[in-house]
Amino acid sequence: MSERPSHRFSVVICVYTEDRWDDILAAVDSVRKQSLPALETLLVVDHNAALLARLGKEFKESAAHGEGVRVLANAGPRGLSAGRNTGIAAARGEFVAFLDDDAVAERDWLRYFAEGYDDRLVMAVGGRTMAAWASGRRPVWFPEEFDWVVGCTYRGLPRGKVRVRNVLGGNASFRRSAFDASGGFATGIGRDGDKRPLGCEETELCIRLAKAVPDAVLLIDDRAVIHHKVPAVRERFGYFRTRAYAEGLSKALVAKSVGADKGLESERRYTTRVLPAGVVRGLRDAALGRRGGVGRAGAIVTGVAAAAGGYVVGSVRARGGGATFSSGPIAAEPVMGGMSG
Repeated sequence: MSERPSHRFSVVICVYTEDRWDDILAAVDSVRKQSLPALETLLVVDHNAALLARLGKEFKESAAHGEGVRVLANAGPRGLSAGRNTGIAAARGEFVAFLDDDAVAERDWLRYFAEGYDDRLVMAVGGRTMAAWASGRRPVWFPEEFDWVVGCTYRGLPRGKVRVRNVLGGNASFRRSAFDASGGFATGIGRDGDKRPLGCEETELCIRLAKAVPDAVLLIDDRAVIHHKVPAVRERFGYFRTRAYAEGLSKALVAKSVGADKGLESERRYTTRVLPAGVVRGLRDAALGRRGGVGRAGAIVTGVAAAAGGYVVGSVRARGGGATFSSGPIAAEPVMGGMSG
């Protein structure tokens, strides 16, 4: 692959807890080792003064040597969406990539993103997120169709380099101009630390982007791989059920913000085609004496029911209020650290 010096990426990693200290350092290290070097890495700390100070001290030395790590405080309300908006506002690159704080990117992650932007119509490029299970392997009952529960690429998504409705937020990149056209992430949607595991903020943004720029192309290139850590607590059925319910709540907010037709377009295909096939596959595996078949089929049915219940509850709640988003990224200034460029 040829070098692409004009593709300057700012990588934003949103962080919120010292419990993930080693994961944060590993994420930053994976960005430093990219075959296509990032212009800068922005660590956005979500209302945690102790973590902000610790990261500032950790990367003070590297900043002095021009290694491009900056530490910022979330300038908006608590939560992932406002943290990302802070990173966007501070970013100096033509492209902004997002990496989860408990994930590591493979060496050619940014290079594959850059390839997608050779087409000027491409406004976003996402990648493939692989699960790194704490136990060392997938729980036998956990269906691949629900890997989105743990923030990973799931069965049913198209393979290769393909056009999609939305990219997945923990492994994604955008042209900076995409945010100028559509605004930032909705602050009423998405995660807020360790509270209820909401999501879908990137879905809502991508649908808004497509409306603002009708000829925009959004891609997933599954060669752009990251490995996402799945802690033991997220391997449990209780978390699976809670996360599916929270997804339903989030989808209701998305549907209110952008309309049910676009907000649920992909989900209808997933629910009517991918999931029934998964149930059949699980039952067939059980009939053949393979472990976990009945559990996987049951988990799919439970997950659908939980998500549907969350959607109903979320729809009722959304009638009284909705998500908000900035008309442009909010202003933010670096708190600690430095950068090279």
